[in-house]
Amino acid sequence: MQLGVIGLGRMGRIVVDRTLDAGHDIVAYDVAEEAVESAESAGAEPADSVADLAEKLGDEKRIWLMVPAGEPVDAALEDLEPFLDEDDVVVDGGNSYFEDSVRRAETTSAAYLDCGTSGGPAGAELGFSLMVGGPQWAYDELVPVFDAVATGPDGHDRMGEAGSGHYVKMVHNGVEYALMQTYGEGFELLHEGRYDLDLEKVARTWNNGAVIRSWLLELCEEAFREEGTDLGDVADHIAGGSTGTWTVQEALEQEVPVPLIYQALGERFDSRSEGRFSRRLANRLRYGFGRHEVKRE
Repeated sequence: MQLGVIGLGRMGRIVVDRTLDAGHDIVAYDVAEEAVESAESAGAEPADSVADLAEKLGDEKRIWLMVPAGEPVDAALEDLEPFLDEDDVVVDGGNSYFEDSVRRAETTSAAYLDCGTSGGPAGAELGFSLMVGGPQWAYDELVPVFDAVATGPDGHDRMGEAGSGHYVKMVHNGVEYALMQTYGEGFELLHEGRYDLDLEKVARTWNNGAVIRSWLLELCEEAFREEGTDLGDVADHIAGGSTGTWTVQEALEQEVPVPLIYQALGERFDSRSEGRFSRRLANRLRYGFGRHEVKRE
């Protein structure tokens, strides 16, 4: 299959590399020329504009957008629109708000797939978890690419109609907030408690057979190994917050109680003014799974 990829940052480049490795053809474009050159070196066909990418894709275009959520997605769609028709498929693999995805599906000439993407740069070797919303036929058409980008056939599925993929990813991120908060609080009690504990050893032991083992707990182990039990100079400042905010807003609209997610979101915002060990660990965990910058003191 031939796939056009617009946006060659960390996540977009993983899409390119995994799709190439699976034997598919890639046409790649980014506003940064060096990113295009790097993708070309990996085996992709370069494009010098959105129009050039569309021309190289031919009559039935399959395009993956991996650009920041918000205006960049709308700008890319506006540039693509003159070249699209109902036989084409566009995938939005970013962290878009689900209502924006519904709007884009209604206004874009091509079939629009909103694709929630989990796994982050650290999951590049294993592949991503992909939550896809949109028309069934368009999802079926892209299955070979989803197989390549995800962990395999079990790593992706169609969630439902337009918006459902990004909706599921939004709630996924809310759960992620709460899990990070829970691990942080537990390790803070161990750190401040009555025993002098090596928290890397604790995390490693828990990761081997304990009920609470998980990838996030593996990242806790990594954080203590690399930063030390006291987390060194990792700052009590947790960035991000948009997807957690969307989750809480949706819960209020649906009258569904989400006290743990709400509390975790509040802690994230409060971290910008005070200092706590649990939030310092959450700061470092965001680097572990997403390679987000670690704020340091």
